[in-house]
Amino acid sequence: MANANGRAVTPGRVDSEARAARFMKSALTILGETGRTDFTVLEVVERSKTSLRSFYQHFSTKDELLLALIERIMAESTQHWRAQTDGLGGVEALRVLIDRICTPAESSTQDRVNRGLTFYNDHLSESLPQDYARVLAPLHRLIGDIIGRGIAEGTFRDDIDVDSTAALIMQNVLGAMRLRVLGAELNGVPIEGGHIFEFCSRSLVAHPG
Repeated sequence: MANANGRAVTPGRVDSEARAARFMKSALTILGETGRTDFTVLEVVERSKTSLRSFYQHFSTKDELLLALIERIMAESTQHWRAQTDGLGGVEALRVLIDRICTPAESSTQDRVNRGLTFYNDHLSESLPQDYARVLAPLHRLIGDIIGRGIAEGTFRDDIDVDSTAALIMQNVLGAMRLRVLGAELNGVPIEGGHIFEFCSRSLVAHPG
């Protein structure tokens, strides 16, 4: 058996990855039911019908489990967003990307998952900063590629620090769920993807003359 890279995968490796996936699935189920991340490792173990020993063979802490879950979600989502924005101009690609990230959840279960993970992101950025940065790297690269595309087209300014600007845009967009709630509380108007796109694009778009 071989993985996507053509490398041989042993049965033991397959079993190990399957057990890790089971823990992540159990954590995701709990998140979908409660919208909270204050569950315990024991709850995950009981839900997955495994053992604490098996859990700690894969993850040192609950933070590592949730980090792995976010990494999988982020990698799959970014791959999907990249496919949706390939072939678009820089401005339209940025608009589509922000719109997709800010799209409200289609179910109450997904909304609870999104809410729980969104508010846990701050904790992970403090407790596991290097690992969390690695998790965000695919999205950071995608935004950087879109900015580079806009610069090459002449629609974005050519004096932009691409990496820093991509990081700033990413941070703004990932706070979309929190901003949506905060905006409604502050002025009665939810902050939507269109607001965030307008805010971000103003710093990018080249102006004639």
